[in-house]
Amino acid sequence: MATGESDVSRGTGMSRAAGAPGGPGPRPASSPPDPAGAARNAHAQLDLEQPAGTNFYVAIAGNIGVGKSMTTRLIGETFGWPMYFEPVINNPYLADYYQDMERWSFHLQVYFLSKRFEVQKKIMDHGGSAVQDRTIYEDVEIFAPTLHRRRCMDDRDYENYREIFRNMVSFLRAPDLLIYLHCEPETAMARIQERGRTIESDIPLDFLKDLHVAYEDWLERAPALCPVEIIDTERINLRDDLQAQEDLLRLINRRHRQKHQRIGRGLSRREGTA
Repeated sequence: MATGESDVSRGTGMSRAAGAPGGPGPRPASSPPDPAGAARNAHAQLDLEQPAGTNFYVAIAGNIGVGKSMTTRLIGETFGWPMYFEPVINNPYLADYYQDMERWSFHLQVYFLSKRFEVQKKIMDHGGSAVQDRTIYEDVEIFAPTLHRRRCMDDRDYENYREIFRNMVSFLRAPDLLIYLHCEPETAMARIQERGRTIESDIPLDFLKDLHVAYEDWLERAPALCPVEIIDTERINLRDDLQAQEDLLRLINRRHRQKHQRIGRGLSRREGTA
């Protein structure tokens, strides 16, 4: 759950794969957190012209430590889109939650639900394209059910939580594309340890395993919400492999253009029947 930064950032139009883990193998301790200028220049030369007048909303999903923040930055800074990160910094519950999940799960989940709904409103009010690190749907479909099954959230609190979400759902805008970053729980644990956030030092492996099972189950249902692309980060190194980054950026650009074309065809049909 703790994967990212606390606020919205705006892209610069140049790509930058940040130093958060997102590919197999550890980054040497002496490596800088930002990639070399050659990587940014390589992506700057791509033909990724965005269709005018059609916004596109990309959401990055996946387990703790998989590399969502890094991928969000890559996309946002390449396309110049606002980037919405998880509220980790200044989160009043997170440290207590990792120390005592049973005591603080409900409080933390309601906090995340509120903040994620706030982000949804910002995305809709902005009206343009955007990329988001973890969605409100993951709170409801992954984290809350997992905590409930682990008996960290009792039946009363869980039903109350889901009722809050049901009252929100009609106001939500589904992503145009959900990108799920897959990795095994043991890999997620290694990446969490590599990035060395003190607040995450007590995350148990069995919790990551439970989240992994919940994600794999949700992926069967998620296409009913929006299109889904799965990237296996056990094999594909989005952090360091320029070709892998380029493939992802081109995929997003292609999907964006396809949406623009669908809207154009719809307008043409309506004009033809007017």
